[in-house]
Amino acid sequence: MRRISRGAVALLLAAGVTGAGATAAQAVTVKAGAVQAGDILDQLKAIPGMQVTEKTSTLPGYRWFWLEYRQPVDHRHPRGPWFEQRIMLQHKDADRPMVLYTSGYNTPETMFTSEPTALVDGNQISVEYRYFTPSRPEPADWRKDDIWQAATDEHRLIGALKRIYHGKWISTGASKGGMTAVYHKRFYPRDVDGSVVYVAPNDVNNNDDRAYDKFFKTVGNDPECRTHVKALAREFLKRRPAMLERFKAAADKGGWTFDILRTQDRAFENSVMDYEWAFWQYSLQADCATLPAVDASDDAIYQTLDTISGLSFYSDQGLAPYIPYYYQAGTQLGWPTPQFTNLRPLLRYESSYEPRTYVPRDIRMRFDHGRAMRDIDRWVRGDANHMLFLYGANDPWGSEPFRLGYGSRDSAVYVAPGMNHSARLINALTADEKAKSIAFVKRWAGVDADAPTLKAAPAADDPLQLQRPPL
Repeated sequence: MRRISRGAVALLLAAGVTGAGATAAQAVTVKAGAVQAGDILDQLKAIPGMQVTEKTSTLPGYRWFWLEYRQPVDHRHPRGPWFEQRIMLQHKDADRPMVLYTSGYNTPETMFTSEPTALVDGNQISVEYRYFTPSRPEPADWRKDDIWQAATDEHRLIGALKRIYHGKWISTGASKGGMTAVYHKRFYPRDVDGSVVYVAPNDVNNNDDRAYDKFFKTVGNDPECRTHVKALAREFLKRRPAMLERFKAAADKGGWTFDILRTQDRAFENSVMDYEWAFWQYSLQADCATLPAVDASDDAIYQTLDTISGLSFYSDQGLAPYIPYYYQAGTQLGWPTPQFTNLRPLLRYESSYEPRTYVPRDIRMRFDHGRAMRDIDRWVRGDANHMLFLYGANDPWGSEPFRLGYGSRDSAVYVAPGMNHSARLINALTADEKAKSIAFVKRWAGVDADAPTLKAAPAADDPLQLQRPPL
């Protein structure tokens, strides 16, 4: 965590300089031009406000850099406080396409090849979302944790890196990372030449969540599987004392605390409300066969709750890294509110299933009543260009998807039957759809359609499989 600065050097590095500062800016430009033909490390270090560390690469053909880039906390007031944003760069060749990947959360700390990077044989940057540590101002003005500020972080970074990488740019991300890619393209549509958006929800009307209830009534093609998952969720609540006994033992052993959710009982119940959602988000219908019977032992019942929902997540230690997400969900993004009819009247804290519950009380929040998401939805329907959306048919986050309208151009939406939150182009689509989607991406990146495709990260190691909070 780094402290913000208002010093003269910060003013120069954090913002464009005008007037009396023009001479200094020109000097920086000359320096950048002088090393343009030199080593990539020197070129990166010549970018104002950029700190660069080279690490030992674990991927053949790539050099690996960690970057820290000074960003204004408020892009509307660029001469004010700043923070350092963390970026991972996998450099292959400055003439190759660049893929901008974001998880919408923290930056992955190991090298990986995202699917679009593999398709275009390109460079890749992984951008940490603002307010996720260590890319957080101190003290944190949470009002600046919004989608425009984050999009402008990326816009400013792209402008700096395009001095070096002159090829085509593709943005990508999954879930919240996919949402981030959409929002960036809405505010800065000329920054990238195409966007590959995986499993990104689009909560246009936060007051109407009937789509989620319909999903849980119809998901998959096996009614017995749906019924069994619901029955297990109800069984957890019927066995509350036995479940809490095991949860307390695990918490004592792990040193978990529960100040955010207040009590272990509330934490337990929130994990139960997430169980059905989490099963369909990360499991396949075939995994129903691995679930315990409803009359299984207390240990077996507790184990499936912990395996699917992850009880440690509901502790302070599990929730703290995701506070920036919950803050955004409760102020701009919206959140799902399914009806837990099968769990009533066993629930005690159903009303706690909303983002305010997961954010410490000293952080003030106010929802914008959907203004930001309505603007995004109108833009996608009316102006989306060079955008590819992919959803898994059995993923609850796809219940409220992005939809293209008459004004969208050179874009497509694909839904992969039977797939969950890990759906990707190569593993999820029919041969014809896969060929068409890959052709989209390669054309946008200026890559020969017949060029060989590299191997993407294995599904288990691919950060596209984000452990996004179910809420």
